[in-house]
Amino acid sequence: MDLQNLRFQIERIDTLPTIPKVLQKLLKVIENPKASMSEIGDFVASDPVLTSRVLKVVNSPVYGFPGRISSVSQALILLGLNVVRGMLLGVSVFEVMEKAMTGLWEHSMGCAVTARIIARRKEIKEPEEVSIAALLHDIGKVAMSLKFHDEYQKILFAAERNSLFIGESEKNFFTVSHAEAGAWIAQRWNFPKGLIEAIEYHHKPHLSRNVPLLTAIVHFSDIMIRAKGFGFAGDTFVPAVHPSVWTLLNFSDSEIREIFDEIEDALGQSENMLFKEE
Repeated sequence: MDLQNLRFQIERIDTLPTIPKVLQKLLKVIENPKASMSEIGDFVASDPVLTSRVLKVVNSPVYGFPGRISSVSQALILLGLNVVRGMLLGVSVFEVMEKAMTGLWEHSMGCAVTARIIARRKEIKEPEEVSIAALLHDIGKVAMSLKFHDEYQKILFAAERNSLFIGESEKNFFTVSHAEAGAWIAQRWNFPKGLIEAIEYHHKPHLSRNVPLLTAIVHFSDIMIRAKGFGFAGDTFVPAVHPSVWTLLNFSDSEIREIFDEIEDALGQSENMLFKEE
């Protein structure tokens, strides 16, 4: 399959019969750059399950508003349109992520929690947007697994058998990895350029030119959560942090230990709030 056709197939995961109807409708809303706050709010409010999931996530340590947000409209006002669009995508693909790869949703949520902790330490003005980038960084894995299920199972098997990272195995089959595939989807859904870049380069943070700090945080959060063993991203071993990220974040050993402790506390709260049955 040539690259252009591959991109066409991956960008249109919303056409798959395995995608829930509510997600198909949501993706159409998200794709529309003219969609207003009220339109998105009305859509979410019309679906009780989606509303429940949104309120669970927004009141979790991912966003730092524990128990303070009681309605979708309040979430829209406090978080802003771009953050809510990303959050909606994340929570609405919950079931789809679990079908794609057991443990991927937990990994993604863990990354989002970690990214917010790091963003606060780096005094980033909008830590919620950092959380969204971390939440969606592996969306390409979901698309590849759903669109090319049999091939993706071979990719996972080959990665484990040959001691490869998932991205390396993906490139052996498709010439692109989930990082590029995720960026294609983010572009299709009209997400901000910074978020697209962070998704595309979360395994190659040194190539991020416009949002190096955002990309570094997503990269670092991904590896921290793998090291914690929270969820599963498909790889059987943990990659090293890229040297450029160590330089950019400039954390001391004591700061890293403090971050690990914060993550431990936040993940405990998140598990209670996000992963229990509704």
